[in-house]
Amino acid sequence: MPNHKIDLWNLAIKIIFLLQTTTGILGNFFLLIQYLVYFTEYTLKHTDLILMHLCGANTLIVLSTGVPHTMAAFGLKQFLNDFGCRLILYIQRVGRSVSIGTTCFLSVFQAITISHRESCCNDQKAKVAKYIGCSISLLWVLSMFIHLIFFGYIFLKRNSKNMTRNLNLGYCSIVNHVEMNYSLYTALVMCPEIFFSVLIAWSSGYMIVILYRHKKRVQHIHSSQVSNRKSPESRATQNILSLMSSFLAFYSLSSILRGSITLSHNHSWCLVMVTPLISLCFPTFGPFLLINYYSVLPRLSLVSIRNTIH
Repeated sequence: MPNHKIDLWNLAIKIIFLLQTTTGILGNFFLLIQYLVYFTEYTLKHTDLILMHLCGANTLIVLSTGVPHTMAAFGLKQFLNDFGCRLILYIQRVGRSVSIGTTCFLSVFQAITISHRESCCNDQKAKVAKYIGCSISLLWVLSMFIHLIFFGYIFLKRNSKNMTRNLNLGYCSIVNHVEMNYSLYTALVMCPEIFFSVLIAWSSGYMIVILYRHKKRVQHIHSSQVSNRKSPESRATQNILSLMSSFLAFYSLSSILRGSITLSHNHSWCLVMVTPLISLCFPTFGPFLLINYYSVLPRLSLVSIRNTIH
């Protein structure tokens, strides 16, 4: 590749990493601060509680992925030792697991919330709501415990004769031993992620069907009103589709790229650079989809107005 093309590619990588990291940090912190401010004065809704933890998980992903890769892109190479490298990977994977789990909780809880009154799911809404907090806490604990596997290989003997794979991440390098039990990792990490993704797809499709049927039932009411505004059902459907489809698309693609890196012996520099860029897409742009539909800012403004009046 000509030198000028390489320089142009490097410049593009720097700009993209910097924009993604800055945007992701600002967006997630903006939403997270909203929920924390609201939580100090009022009780959060169950959806708000899920979203607060989702923003926290996305913040971990952006900080542990975007910041070191941005620093490496701007020339600060290999500034972490083996322990620091594994710690960064540990935080990345914990954030990823919690992000997938909380998104699944959000999707399933929404599906139960908007289900018909005559549906059996509606009877379970109150029961499910009681266990939201405990479920999220358990998700954090399990994710942190399972991903401790990455630290286990620090204590492998350095004189091990087993074949090793050296993964250069730019900001650090990590040596993985073939002794690693990939079957165990697949069972504990990959299978739950696939299960959560299937649940997200199913619940999202279920919500779309319910909203579409509801829109058809009330279509004669909307048609009698002279208005160019979209119906609440259409707006809700579009928000659900945009949020869940973007989540599934980016996380599926990042999983494929991560799998390619894990299974291949020789990693191309392009693959190593593109994978974190894709992994950062949903944590970076997800908050702006959430702000459009789930922000508590209107509620804070309404409360402020009421306090001023009284």
